[in-house]
Amino acid sequence: MTGNGTGDTDALREEIRRTRVELGETMELLAAKADVKARLRSSAGQAKERVREQAAVTVARVRGQAAQKAGQMRSQGPGESLGRSPAPWAAVAAGAVATMIVLLIVRGRRR
Repeated sequence: MTGNGTGDTDALREEIRRTRVELGETMELLAAKADVKARLRSSAGQAKERVREQAAVTVARVRGQAAQKAGQMRSQGPGESLGRSPAPWAAVAAGAVATMIVLLIVRGRRR
C-alpha cells in the first residue's frame, strides 16, 4: 500500500481480519488472567491433585514396607523377633500416621 490510497483492498481486508482475530485472542487471554476466582479454583484443584498423588505414593510405600516386614517376620522362627529393635516398626507406624494426616487434610479441604 502506498501513501496515496492506491492499495490492494483485498489485502487490506485480510489484514483487518487477522488483526481482529489476534485482538480477540488477546482479549480472551486478558479476561482469563483477570478472573481471579477461576485462577484460584484452578490452583486449588492442582494442589489437591498433588496432595492426592503424594498420599497415594505414601500409602503404597507404607504398604510395601509393611508387607516386606511381615514377610521377614514370617521367615523368622517364633521367638527370634522378640529381641529385635523396635526401630523398623516405629518407622512403619510413623509412615502410617503421616499418611493418615495427609488423608485428613485432603478430606477436610474437600468440604
